Amino acid sequence: MTKEFVYNFIRQHNLAVISTLSKDNKPEAALVGFAVSQDLEIVFDTVKTSRKYKNILQNPSVAVVIGWDNETTVQYEGIATELSGDTAAYYKEIYFEVYKDGRERAETWPHIVHFKIVPKWIRYSDFNEGGSIEEMKF
Repeated sequence: MTKEFVYNFIRQHNLAVISTLSKDNKPEAALVGFAVSQDLEIVFDTVKTSRKYKNILQNPSVAVVIGWDNETTVQYEGIATELSGDTAAYYKEIYFEVYKDGRERAETWPHIVHFKIVPKWIRYSDFNEGGSIEEMKF
């Protein structure tokens, strides 16, 4: 399994389930729209009033599931950081390429923020006949 293979699989999707931990260490999951960089970084937006926002601030370790059709999926674990500074524009553009309305949302919604997740571990699973299960660590 190559980085390019994983990138091409992830790019076929624009929705994912993200799991975070509450301050009480209880798991919480949410569906998010996302984009992916060629370095396999996931970019998404949320509002500061969401549970995931508060959870990520207190514990940036997250898990993400991408794809579930045809028994093929990517499990992804990484570290989420709120975008700011010089690199924020670069990652937001990656997101805006997938979500054209994201630019307007960023300008008009109060309390909207963008996050980048840097991968630490990825597993690609294809449970079809002749499929495979492969992992990457970063």
